Amino acid sequence: MKENNIIVAISTPAGIGGIAIIRLSGNGCIELVDAVFKSFKAKKLAEAKAYTVHFGSIIKENVVLDDVLVSVFRNPHSFTGEDIIEISCHGSIYIQQNILQLLISKGASLAQPGEFTQRAFLNGKMDLSQAESVADLIASSSAATHRLAMNQMRGGFSNKLIELRTELLNFTSLIELELDFSEEDVEFANRDHLKEAAHQIESHIKKLADSFSIGNAVKSGIPVAIIGETNAGKSTLLNLLLHEEKAIVSDIHGTTRDVIEDTINIQGLTFRLIDTAGIRETHDEIESLGIERTFKKIEQANIVLWVADCETINEHIEELSQKILPVVGDRKLILIFNKVDIISAERKAEKEKLLFDKIPERVFISAKYEQGTNQLEDLLVKTANIPEISEQDIIVTNVRHYEALQNALVAIKRVSEGLDLKISGDFLSQDIRECMYYLGEITGQISTDEILGNIFSKFCIGK
Repeated sequence: MKENNIIVAISTPAGIGGIAIIRLSGNGCIELVDAVFKSFKAKKLAEAKAYTVHFGSIIKENVVLDDVLVSVFRNPHSFTGEDIIEISCHGSIYIQQNILQLLISKGASLAQPGEFTQRAFLNGKMDLSQAESVADLIASSSAATHRLAMNQMRGGFSNKLIELRTELLNFTSLIELELDFSEEDVEFANRDHLKEAAHQIESHIKKLADSFSIGNAVKSGIPVAIIGETNAGKSTLLNLLLHEEKAIVSDIHGTTRDVIEDTINIQGLTFRLIDTAGIRETHDEIESLGIERTFKKIEQANIVLWVADCETINEHIEELSQKILPVVGDRKLILIFNKVDIISAERKAEKEKLLFDKIPERVFISAKYEQGTNQLEDLLVKTANIPEISEQDIIVTNVRHYEALQNALVAIKRVSEGLDLKISGDFLSQDIRECMYYLGEITGQISTDEILGNIFSKFCIGK
């Protein structure tokens, strides 16, 4: 990032809309826009107060490009910590591009992905974990992901990490003070108190790291594999849940030969549905590859939906369960009896008893006639077992944060072990500082250009 240069970008999505917003940031951006903006009140933006909006025209070579609203934000009380101008123009692509090119011709540089947020981080307006949450907030697709992103952006996660690093700093300060007086054999840090503090810090870090399993599922979607024999109705069920014709449906066995994935939001949770090739004995090489992928997808899923044909499943359900259950292992499994519309109540009662001791979670549906899908959706949410998430909950959703917490956990465990073994204070201090280093990586207190480049390159341009 070039220091003090003026950056500009279109901050609204690409395409035609009612309005578009063009954002500039950097010292001198207000004066730059003054050169192309004519207020209807004949007032210069340089004289305007912060947080004011001005109506006027953008003019290029004495030709009015558009009538616009210009919002003024002044440093340091702005998103980036610099002067910011936001131009709200009509959503015509022609207008957007002409205003953008005009501003660039006057000295602005086209912003890189995430450069506005990166400037906010570098200018101390937010730490790195808060900056990353901006991208998560933009990408949030459910109530749960929105709440998690809002909590992180408001500093809930950061405040906890600052608290832990402060405790560690106090911890190592006492130990290093002892080292300065080693010849006098003075002990400033009571070892029992240090052990208790180390265990508490380890417990807090472990709790944060363990929350990633929930956070990742909420953010990325809970993976749900739809499996079963050929022609059991897996693709019909997928299409029904997605409310679109995503998969080809046919009476011909083995229609689905590859994996089909899509997401669905149910009661505020995102589920990633994975339709797989039907399980059966086959000599078709391509279909065999598809069946291999089916078992791989079972291993990657949190929840497995075993779709069974009500009419034919009696004949070989035990044999099929011997193939499926060992692969499913400890994953959550729901047995779905499909085509319930074609069997009697007596036969339905018989099916209810099948494999009940091995698979207690089951539901009867007719994917073709859209029967029982509400019960299935309720069962999916119940089986996911995601706790209610509030804006106060601290849940880790970022892989980078999780890896740093895991490294910090290893370091603090060495501290606890070192205290038990009564090792030298200089070794303890080194492990404590290593733990602090990894926690500092999350918030950006410890960072490199490579880390920053990797994080902000994934942002959209204009944010």
